[in-house]
Amino acid sequence: MLSVRQPDFTCSFRINMIRPPATSMQATPSRRQIHRGRFTIAAKHHITIAEVYESELVDIEKAIAHYEQAADYYKGEESNSSANKCLLKVASYSAQLEQYPKAIEIYEQVGTNTMDNPLLKYSAKEYFFKASLCHFIVDELNAKLAVEKYEEMFPAFSDSRECKLLKKLLEAHEEQNAEAFTEAVKEFDSISRLDQWHTTMLLRIKKTIQGDEGDLK
Repeated sequence: MLSVRQPDFTCSFRINMIRPPATSMQATPSRRQIHRGRFTIAAKHHITIAEVYESELVDIEKAIAHYEQAADYYKGEESNSSANKCLLKVASYSAQLEQYPKAIEIYEQVGTNTMDNPLLKYSAKEYFFKASLCHFIVDELNAKLAVEKYEEMFPAFSDSRECKLLKKLLEAHEEQNAEAFTEAVKEFDSISRLDQWHTTMLLRIKKTIQGDEGDLK
């Protein structure tokens, strides 16, 4: 009896490593990876897109959306540290876009999550500091209440240079003393350099002092 051997069929897949055009990025699906439970791959995919919107296309709103999506996928893998990094990007950009409640919520959330971690608790004071600055721009009383809350939640915050600066700024603002405000910022900056984000937020606060010229010189 004649035996007919069936031919073997092999499939080869070629992975296209070329970055898709920016206009099609948002529509590029990560569904297959997600269905397989590969949330980390999906998260990195969204971070790549966010970075393009961030640096090349300068569309911060879209960058925020992709960092938020990446954070959600990292949470799905319980990669909290990676999720927090994405969320902090969201908070930073949200504050720059004057979306202060959103920024405050994230900074408080990340600060609360890190303050009990021996390896990360040092960073908690920075997150509470940033949340306080966002509160301060909205309302002086909000900031005062927020500082008190963070001190109660995280006693180490009370002894930090950030907290001491906030109290000096609150006092200067209450007295509408632009000179005292500037001096407090300069004193802090001479020891711990303030980056562009902090400078921007502090300038926004200082502009609410009557008769202020809007600089930190």
